[in-house]
Amino acid sequence: MAIFSRCSETKPIFVAIYSIGGVGILLSVFFIISSLNSSGYTPFASFGSPLGRKDKTSPFLIDAISNGGNQDNSSTSKGSLTLSNSEKTIPIWKLPTGSKFPKLETFKLTKDMVKSHAKDNVIIVTFGNYAFMDFILNWVKHLTDLHVYNLLVGAMDKKLLEALYWKGVPVFDMGSNMITEDAGWGSPTFHKMGREKVFLINAMLPFGVELLMCDTDMVWLKNPLPYIARYPDADILTSSDQVIPTITDDSLEVWQEVTGAYNIGIFHWRPTEASKQLAKEWKELLLSDEKIWDQNGFNDLVHKVLGPTVQDGTTSNGGLVYTYDGTLKLGILPASIFCSGHTYFVQAMYKQLWLEPYAVHTTFQYAGTDGKRHRLREAMQFSDPSSYYDSPGGYMSFKPRIPKSLLLGGAHTVDSHFALVNYQLKQIRAALAVASLLKRTLVMPAIWCRLDRMWFGHPGILEGSLTRQPFLCPMDHVFEINVMLKDLPEEEFGPRIEFREYSFLQNPSLPKHVKESILEVDTCDRNSSNCNPSNITRTDQQGFLRLPKNSTQHELVQLFSSYKDFKVIQFSSMLDVFQGFSDKDMEKKFRNRVQRYVGIWCCVMLRDPGHIYYDMYWDEKPGWKPEPPHSRQDDHPPWA
Repeated sequence: MAIFSRCSETKPIFVAIYSIGGVGILLSVFFIISSLNSSGYTPFASFGSPLGRKDKTSPFLIDAISNGGNQDNSSTSKGSLTLSNSEKTIPIWKLPTGSKFPKLETFKLTKDMVKSHAKDNVIIVTFGNYAFMDFILNWVKHLTDLHVYNLLVGAMDKKLLEALYWKGVPVFDMGSNMITEDAGWGSPTFHKMGREKVFLINAMLPFGVELLMCDTDMVWLKNPLPYIARYPDADILTSSDQVIPTITDDSLEVWQEVTGAYNIGIFHWRPTEASKQLAKEWKELLLSDEKIWDQNGFNDLVHKVLGPTVQDGTTSNGGLVYTYDGTLKLGILPASIFCSGHTYFVQAMYKQLWLEPYAVHTTFQYAGTDGKRHRLREAMQFSDPSSYYDSPGGYMSFKPRIPKSLLLGGAHTVDSHFALVNYQLKQIRAALAVASLLKRTLVMPAIWCRLDRMWFGHPGILEGSLTRQPFLCPMDHVFEINVMLKDLPEEEFGPRIEFREYSFLQNPSLPKHVKESILEVDTCDRNSSNCNPSNITRTDQQGFLRLPKNSTQHELVQLFSSYKDFKVIQFSSMLDVFQGFSDKDMEKKFRNRVQRYVGIWCCVMLRDPGHIYYDMYWDEKPGWKPEPPHSRQDDHPPWA
């Protein structure tokens, strides 16, 4: 079992092409010649398990498992330098030289190649298909920004394998021959993807390395390796879906108080006999029944035995626990700093406990992959291309106006929650209309909620959690982000309305020429003497004008066509800005589109169904009340 020799973070050391001294020169020459022979950059190890063959392991993975990590590495070591573990660092983001992609078999999994990427005998791994390319690049970037380089990425399709290779990301072939599209949470393909994780663990533990396995929909915010090194006796350290804190510092959760499932999106395995046996039985369990979800299988096995606490003089009651067969020592990572989508985005538990988070996993959200991406964008933890921050048509934002009584007055009930959200929806609806007329990208406002959203009935917030009321809720609590991003046919829904997250204008990646080019707009009474939109005040790239309240479609389009040079138009309010569409066909298409943008709140306790639909046009329905559908026959969106 490998134990960390030190916990300090290190900066990358790149292999020098030109070195001082005889040994350095010889090594450099060897590297150059070998690189030329392999058509450029040294490829990385690979393995796989094809999803096309039901419950069978791929030849790559069979080789890796059956040989116990002792494969011959002659086919993959070509072009690489063999240095001591303390000296070597595999370059990341270094683009390959040459234009020929190496043969597929050169990406095969071997012990030597995994070891060459490990540091202090630890390797950090994620995997996915091409649909998650941007998540994977974001995952890699967060680690390298933290000066952590001992990582590998598994490619489940050749398209991703080639794309990552040409970007200089250490990638291996999983031989899965998987589709390149998003599998969708809960789908059969999604569950098959989960099984790949189990096969991967079984393949890598025999190599004798410690394995920090991660899902692609999480990001590292702080180097986790020093924390993991604090618990050298742990066979496994796992994250969880715990939403109620069991500790208030950065120690492991008190296992006796953990009620949430152990989440396998972030967990660390040491290559001990106990962990290898668990991995083997886990794999056999999944192969015996294709309906078993990988995470459920893990939880079932680990909970066969739970307790007692490991007493070795170094861990306390809130530390390690004997599980599985009574010998496996497991620790539960604190959900306050190894965050779920709830403890990070909803509770902000780490802030309330004055802790520094290590990671966030985008669980507990409601808009699929698009929702996960948007949450990370809201937190300014997603790396987008430069074009994302400089839309040709420019941007539009507004400052929401919320009466104190709606935000802070009275009890937190279903009625007060919907009154608060609906007041904001009306302003957002107007903003979407104006943005569509001006052909600008709307920067969505932050949304205030009084009640949390779950998949089941609850009293408003989860009892025992640190959720404050009211709170800034993620956009997917109210909006169907995945629907907003769909390419709906224009002949029925009008043009697509682009949007950005509420934190967009504060993002450090926003270019200076966008950030400083702002036209501020305030509304005024059109009968007032100083309400003249033609009188604009300009200062360098910034400007200010007054807009008559309840402006018509024609007035808005005509007025702002003169200010296309401003990158951002910022309204002080959306109240009484827009009188309404004069083009009825345009209005019909707009309504068809935006009424699909909102989702549900869930859920009223002891009601089936217990969810309540948001309605973008609630104000047009006298006597509208937030109520669940009366029956399954009535269970449909307002527009259906």
